[in-house]
Amino acid sequence: MPVADIVSRCQSMYEDLNFTYAREWKAAQPGRKVVGYMPVYVPLEMIHAAGCLPLGIFGGGDQMEVIHGDAYYQSYICRIPRSTIELGVTGRLDVADGMIFPFVCDVIRNLSGIWKIMFPNVWSKFFDTPQNFDPSIGGTYYAHELQEFREGLETLTGRKITDADIKRSIGLYNENRRMVREVYAFRARAPWSAPASEVYLLMRAGLMMDVEEHTQMLKDYMREAAAEDRPKRDNVRIAIFGSFCEQPPLNLIKSIEMAGCYVVDDDYSLVNRFLTKDVPTDGDPVMALSLAYLTSSVETSCKYVPVEEDKGKFHIAAVKECRAEGVIYATPSFCDPALLDRPMICSRLSEAGIPYIAFKYAENSGQMQPIREQAGTFADSIKLWS
Repeated sequence: MPVADIVSRCQSMYEDLNFTYAREWKAAQPGRKVVGYMPVYVPLEMIHAAGCLPLGIFGGGDQMEVIHGDAYYQSYICRIPRSTIELGVTGRLDVADGMIFPFVCDVIRNLSGIWKIMFPNVWSKFFDTPQNFDPSIGGTYYAHELQEFREGLETLTGRKITDADIKRSIGLYNENRRMVREVYAFRARAPWSAPASEVYLLMRAGLMMDVEEHTQMLKDYMREAAAEDRPKRDNVRIAIFGSFCEQPPLNLIKSIEMAGCYVVDDDYSLVNRFLTKDVPTDGDPVMALSLAYLTSSVETSCKYVPVEEDKGKFHIAAVKECRAEGVIYATPSFCDPALLDRPMICSRLSEAGIPYIAFKYAENSGQMQPIREQAGTFADSIKLWS
């Protein structure tokens, strides 16, 4: 399948707020269940091991007007909880038999409670992740949380989840994560062959479809993209951070590219990249997932950094690995975790001599010209002065 066809299919899924793929998957066999989840990280292996389809819910984007959602949340918070409520109230999420709300911030924590009140027939769970990275403390806590998650899924589906089920799912997601890393490494080597907007659509689609099907899609994309002859431009290599939860509009990503930037690293839709190494498939699979989170997960603003001096080191290492020439710190409006992190991380970037700019956006941002001009000026300044 040509690259254009792969990307077109991914964009159709990205724009489909009725989640047709999930509906068709569910209808294909009696008894199938769909479990929706919010960003930033959820152990998808456990949902898959239960025989359910994990369905990534990233708000309504810029295609949907929020009317009912504004009645449940104040205006001075990010938009993603309001648009998610809108998806639920308008029946677009009636395909979901369960909803998982991982710990990102107090807003998402509160959304889990609102969801239980509004949709009492949907199995809903607030999924907490550890902020203590001592295996004997945070590891034990997280193993208990995973076991509770497992038992909740068993109640939802009416079937036991065996260790063998979890290990098989871990194996499938290990392969998927390896392919995701290969796509990102390919883009870092030749960003003109894998534009950020294409890679973004490819990853977003993967969070709404069967993991094996997505792994094959990634392989197909890599093969076809490597074979295409695309022009190489005099663009600046940029890493984007700060967009780990509420996602930017697709046009914002395209605008940054059009401004003369090759995006060679980002923290968009982190779910399938949150774990940076394979999860072991021998031994206790629950403890394996727990330790993988403690020892091999990325740094985000909703994850505690125990030593203050270490704040930003992860980002500097990422910049060096992908050979980025500058950083765009793009933050959703009213995102407390990202906005609290921004001055600390940007300070570290300055100390390391890495140029950066920062701006805010919302998932329904409509005016792209100022962002394009800011990114273009940044790219020009790097060419002239760095």
